[in-house]
Amino acid sequence: MSEDGKAKDESPVADNEVVDETADTVVPDDHVVATSSRGRVDTGVTPGMQIASAWAWRFLVIVAAVAVIGYGMQYLSEVVVPVTVGILLTALLVPVTNGLQKLRFPRGAAAGVTVIATIVLVAGLLTLVGTQIAGQFESLSTQVGEGVQKLRELARLNFGLTDKDITDAFKQLQDAITSGGALGQRAAEVGTTATHVVAGLFISLFCLFFFLYQGDRIWAWLVRLFPRQAREKADSSGRKAWVSLTAFVRATIIVAAVDAVGISLGAAILGLPLVSAIGILVFVGAFIPVVGALISGIVAVLVALVAKGPIVAIVMLAVVIGVQQLEAHVLQPFLLGRAVSVHPLAVILAIATGVVIAGIVGALVAVPTAAVLNTIVNHLAGNDVDPEPPRPLPRRRPTKPTPETPPIEA
Repeated sequence: MSEDGKAKDESPVADNEVVDETADTVVPDDHVVATSSRGRVDTGVTPGMQIASAWAWRFLVIVAAVAVIGYGMQYLSEVVVPVTVGILLTALLVPVTNGLQKLRFPRGAAAGVTVIATIVLVAGLLTLVGTQIAGQFESLSTQVGEGVQKLRELARLNFGLTDKDITDAFKQLQDAITSGGALGQRAAEVGTTATHVVAGLFISLFCLFFFLYQGDRIWAWLVRLFPRQAREKADSSGRKAWVSLTAFVRATIIVAAVDAVGISLGAAILGLPLVSAIGILVFVGAFIPVVGALISGIVAVLVALVAKGPIVAIVMLAVVIGVQQLEAHVLQPFLLGRAVSVHPLAVILAIATGVVIAGIVGALVAVPTAAVLNTIVNHLAGNDVDPEPPRPLPRRRPTKPTPETPPIEA
C-alpha cells in the first residue's frame, strides 16, 4: 500500500504508531505459562487469580462438608441432641462419681448411684413445683383474673381499645386455634413431641451412665480411629475441649443457682406466689445465655404484675436486673475466666443456629459446643491460652500372645 493510501487508513485520533511496534515479549511476566507440544502457552491466569481460585475451591469444599455435617446432625437430631445432653451431664457429674469411687465404690456402682441420685433430685424439684401450683391454684386463678382485668383497663387507657375490641381479639385467637382441625393437629404434635422427649431422656440417661462408667475406654477407642500420626493431636485436643466444657458447665451451674436464689428471694420478700416455680424457671433459663435470662426475668415480672400490680412489678424488674448484672459482670468473668473465651457475637450466632437445628435443646447446647470448637481450633493452631503438659495417649493393655491370638498393638 502506498504512503498516501496508508495515510488515508490512519485515524486522526488513534495512536497509529503502536501498530508498527513489536512487544518485547508475547507473554506478560505476571501470567501463568503452561508448557505444551506447541511450546509455551499463556493461560491468561495471573498469580492473583490463581491464588483466589485456590482459596475459592477449598472454601466451597469446606462449605459443602459443613452443610453435609449439618444436614446429618439435623436428620439425626433425635440421637445427636440426647448424646450431647449426656456429655454435658457427664461434665457436671463426673466429680460425684469420682468421689464415690474414692469411697471404695466400684466404678459401675458409683456411676449408677450418680444417675439414680440425679433422677431423684430432678423428680423432687418437679414434684415441689407441682405441689406448689396445686396448693395455690385457687388463689392464683383469682389473681390471674384480677390481673387480666387490670391489663384490660391499661389497654383501654393507653391504647384506646374498648371491651368489644379485646373480646373480639380473644375470640379470633380461639377460632384460629380450634378451627380447621388445628386443635387435633396441635394435640398430635404435642403427643409426638412428648414421645421424642421421653425417648431422648432415656438415651441421655444411658449415655450418662456409660460415659461415667467407661468414659476413658470410650475416649481411647475414639482416639484409635484416627491415623497413627494424628492420634497425639486428637488426644490433646479432646483433653483441652473437656477442660473447657467442664469449666463452662460447672460455672453455669453456679451462676444459675445464684440467679435462682436471688430472684426467688426477691419474689418471696415481695410476697409473690409460685416462688419455687419462678426459681426453677430462672435456674433452667440461665443455661441459655442472653435469651434465657431475658425470658425468665419477663415471667417473674409478669407474675408480679398479675399478682400485686404495677408498682410491685417495677420493684421485681429492678431485682431481676440487679441479679443479672451481678451475674454478667462479676460471677461469669470470675468463674469462667480465660477457660471459656467466646465472643458475644459468636454466642448469639451459636444460639440462633442451635434453635434452627434443634429448637430449645439446641439453644441449650449451642454455646458449650461453640466453646469446645473454639478451644479445639485454637489448640490445633497453636494458640492455647494456658498450655498443658502433654499426656500419654490412651492405650489398650496388650494381651499375652498365644498361638491362636496375635499380639494387639495400641
